[in-house]
Parts: sequence; C-alpha cells; structure tokens
Amino acid sequence: MKEKFQELFRNKKRLTLTLIFGPAVLSIIVGCVVALADPRDALYVSLICMCLTYPIVLLFINIVALIWSIKYPQRLLPGTYESKIFGLMDLVTVFIGTILSLFYAALISATIDLQWNAVWSEQLHNREIHQPMWTGALPAVIALLAVGIIGYIVLLTRKLSNTPPLITVLCMGAIYIGITQILLFMIQLFKITPFEGLAYSSNSIPLFWLAPLMELPFCLISMAARLIIRKVYEWNQDEEHFEELYGGEGFMADLNGILDNSFSWPIAAVIAMIPLLGVILGILSLFGQYPDHVIRAWTETAQWNLSRMKAPPNVAMDEHYLCTVAAGGHERIVKPIRMGERHGHRIVVNRQLLIANAFEQVLEENTPRMHRAIRDFYDKHGYPVARHIRTKSAADIVYYIMKPLEWIFLIVLYMTDPHPENRIATQYISKHEEEQI
Repeated sequence: MKEKFQELFRNKKRLTLTLIFGPAVLSIIVGCVVALADPRDALYVSLICMCLTYPIVLLFINIVALIWSIKYPQRLLPGTYESKIFGLMDLVTVFIGTILSLFYAALISATIDLQWNAVWSEQLHNREIHQPMWTGALPAVIALLAVGIIGYIVLLTRKLSNTPPLITVLCMGAIYIGITQILLFMIQLFKITPFEGLAYSSNSIPLFWLAPLMELPFCLISMAARLIIRKVYEWNQDEEHFEELYGGEGFMADLNGILDNSFSWPIAAVIAMIPLLGVILGILSLFGQYPDHVIRAWTETAQWNLSRMKAPPNVAMDEHYLCTVAAGGHERIVKPIRMGERHGHRIVVNRQLLIANAFEQVLEENTPRMHRAIRDFYDKHGYPVARHIRTKSAADIVYYIMKPLEWIFLIVLYMTDPHPENRIATQYISKHEEEQI
C-alpha cells in the first residue's frame, strides 16, 4: 500500500486527476447505487455525497500540506512540484469548496430550519433557529474578510526580494484580520448543546449537522498559515535583499531594519493588525458600520455560542392550517387573541380559529358521522395546504378566504348553542384552566 501511494505521488498527472476528480467520481458511484433502489433520489444523493466527500478530501489535503510546510518548508518554494500541486488544490478549495459549502448551507437550512435572515428578536415557529450572524453587521464582516483576501493575494504575488518587510508584515496583519472573522464563525457554529427556545424538545447535537460548514474555513486558515511559513522561509533563503528599494530613510529605514529578521514577522503582524484594523473600522464608520459591529455581528444573535441575546420562545405552529394562519399572518389582519394549547403544546389562537373549532365541536356532538367525513376530508387536504403557508402574506390570504366560512360557522353556533360565546372562549384551553373554570 505504501509503495502504491508513493508511486501515485510520483505520477504527477495521475495524482492531480485523482485529487480533483476522485471525490466527484465517488459521489456519482454512490448515486448510481442508490438509483438501483430509487432512481428519483440518485441525483439528490450524489449531490449530498459530493458535499460531504469533496470537502473532507480538501480538508485532508490541506492538513497534509500544512504539516508538510512545517516539516519541509523548502519543498514549497516557488517552482517546486509540491508548490504547484498544492497551489492547484488551493484554487480548487476556494472555488469548488465555496460552491459546495453554499449548497450544503442551503440544504442544512431546510433540514434543521435554520433561518439565516431571522434576527434574534423575531418570533419564530416550531423548530426554527435564528441566524448565527447578525445581518445588520454583514457589510463590516465582508469588509474585514475582503481585507484578509487582499492581504493574501498581495503576499502571494509579490516577490520578497524587492518588497519592504513592513509591507509584508502589514499583509500578514490583514490576513490575521480575515482569519479572526473565520475563527469567530467557526466558534459560533461549534455548538454541541441542543438549541434553546424551540417549540418542540430536541436532543440532537447541532454540531453533527454544522461540522461540514467548518471544513472550508479550516482550509482557508491552513492556506494562510502555509503562505506565511513559506514567505518566512523564502526570505531567509534569499541571500540578496534589494535594500535600496525598500530601505527608506530615518524611522522607516530603522523599522525595516528591525523587521529584516523574518522570524519576527508573524509576531510583528499581530502588532501591525491593530492600527490597520483601526483604519478599516474608521472607514467603515463613514458608511454606518460602527466599530462595535465587528463584535455585535456574533453577539447580537440568539441560541448560538457567542450570542448574548435572549430570543422569544418559538411558537408552535400546527399543520392544522387555521393554526398556521393564526400564528403566521400579520397581527393587524389575523388578529391573534391569546395563547392556547393543542395536542400538548402552546399555539397562537385568533377568533377565526376559535369559531372553527367550536363549530367542529358542535358538529361532533350532534352529527358524529358527518363530523368524521368532514374531518377525514380536512385531514387529507388541509394539512398539505398548511405546508405551503410559509409567509405572512400567504397566511393573510387564507384568512380572508376562510372569512365566509367563519361567518357560516358563527351563525350555526348562535342557532344551536344557548351560550355560543362561552363555547368559543373555552376552545384551546389547557386542562388546568378547564378545571379552574
């Protein structure tokens, strides 16, 4: 096995093709196997496998490359085979890794009901989860990430022999700023305990679903670390530094002289990061992104590791579509009255829902056969309708459509019940409240 691996590594073309297309081929094979059982799921499963296998391969390659750069930095100098193959995989990591991560993020959002646009104060339903990053500070986060990318590109493309050490250190400081945002993202998503405030209890570990989203950030950190290690080693290997091009005079000359020792660059970059960050935050404040937005992007959230806000508990929104209307429509239209209880969990109720349930109760008491027929029809067609009511506007439309039926239900109640309003008022109350009444 070891000899085959060494042979594969020596065969440059075969290694390159294996690294780039191997995970894709594996995903297709798995999809074909699934197609034997259910052809409708073949494409879906193939995409899922691609999202899971390819990032793992990229993560493994980046870990190997990072260890390699620490142990054999000379093999990553420009022009070597290792630098070319790892450089190619870096491009694959950035482009394909980003596409697959976005696809997986969309998939996981539907799976665990993650609402990327829901701020911490927004009322959510059932098992929906608030955004992990405050969108109000998104421009500031993007700007800091962009600074890190620019620093990486400049450091990657500039030749060190005629580049002032101060510029190199500032580029490293810019990379640190971008890495800081990536680390905060990973810490925010590294959640082991179940989410709080959900309408239904959940014992699932969020990290099981969120871990794949942290693979690309780790790869980006690995790429940045490898570049810094390579540049430090490259400077020490270059015997001729063109000091006349970057030496300067006075303070700048002294500063460049101090930084002539490349081993001090990673530490100096931490110091350089502070004034650089100050300048960036000053520019961002001109566009309404104040300095505290950098921190609030992660703390102005609820239910996550760095969150400091307490979100309102989720409201149970039953698949009964009148329950969905009561909980999901605009308040000024559907007019929610109070909280009620249905099937053991709390729901929002409005008068339309109370009247409909009171009518069903009267129907069950007086004409049980008709009630069963109507109930079966409602269960068969009502629940599928409820699954499509995903916006407030859709709930409002259903509310207006149900208005004529609400009036009919109310007329029947007033004609059959001596105390119709009492019956309406006691719908969806808990057993404890019922006993008190």
